[in-house]
Formats: sequence, structure tokens, C-alpha cells
Amino acid sequence: MFTIDTSTAFGARIAKQLADEQVLWLTTVGKSGTPAPNPVWFHWNGRELLVFSQPAKAKLHNIEARPRVSVHFNATFTGGDVGVLSGSAVVDPSGPTEEEKTVYDAKYAEGLESLSMTPADFHADYSVLIRITPDKLRGF
Repeated sequence: MFTIDTSTAFGARIAKQLADEQVLWLTTVGKSGTPAPNPVWFHWNGRELLVFSQPAKAKLHNIEARPRVSVHFNATFTGGDVGVLSGSAVVDPSGPTEEEKTVYDAKYAEGLESLSMTPADFHADYSVLIRITPDKLRGF
């Protein structure tokens, strides 16, 4: 099972970013072999990252064909605070649990409001759940 060593400064920073950051970059690989990074909203539940997508997006096709992905946070302006998680992604046809939805909606309440969307609007539009299980962490 993947764990983050929060006793180190690096691990503590990554744990804080997973809890506090609003956006990370999800990189899938297209059929041409080209990496395809996309900024996404996410929730870290301690085991996996939850990402919602609109249906029929390229990232979903990429994950179905090539489930290895990476995610990374924005670095500082000078290239510091790099953190990259890699692992396996799966499109979950059963969708989120009510608890997962509630936590996600609370995290993005301000973001949804800025888009003039309710949580129900968001989940109707972004109806596909991606679950990412990390197995490696690197960075500095």
C-alpha cells in the first residue's frame, strides 16, 4: 500500500498539498504515445485521488487504453516545490459514494459558485469518476 512519509519535510509538504491544493495536473498518454496533461480538480481520500470528468473526453479513452498516469502540482515560479505522483487510473462506472461527493462538493464550493454551478449541476456535467491509485512519489 502506498504511503507518504509525513515525518520528512517533503512528505509533509505533499500531504499538505493533497489536502489544500485546488488543482493538480493529470497526465495521461494518448494513442500516439504523447503525454497529455490536463488541469483537474481532485480529492485525496488517503488512498486514491478522485477526479471527475465530462463524458467522452480524451483522458477517459487514454485511461481505458493505458491506465498508467501521473499527477503533479504546480511548481513555484522558479521551479521549486515539485511533487509528482504516478500510479494507475480506472474509470469507476459505479461513481462516487455519497460521502465522497459531500467531501468533494465542500472542497469546491467556492469554485462551483464562481462558475455559477450547483453541486448537482457539476455532477450532471462531470458525471464520470476517475480513481487514481498512486504507487510512487518523487520530487523535491
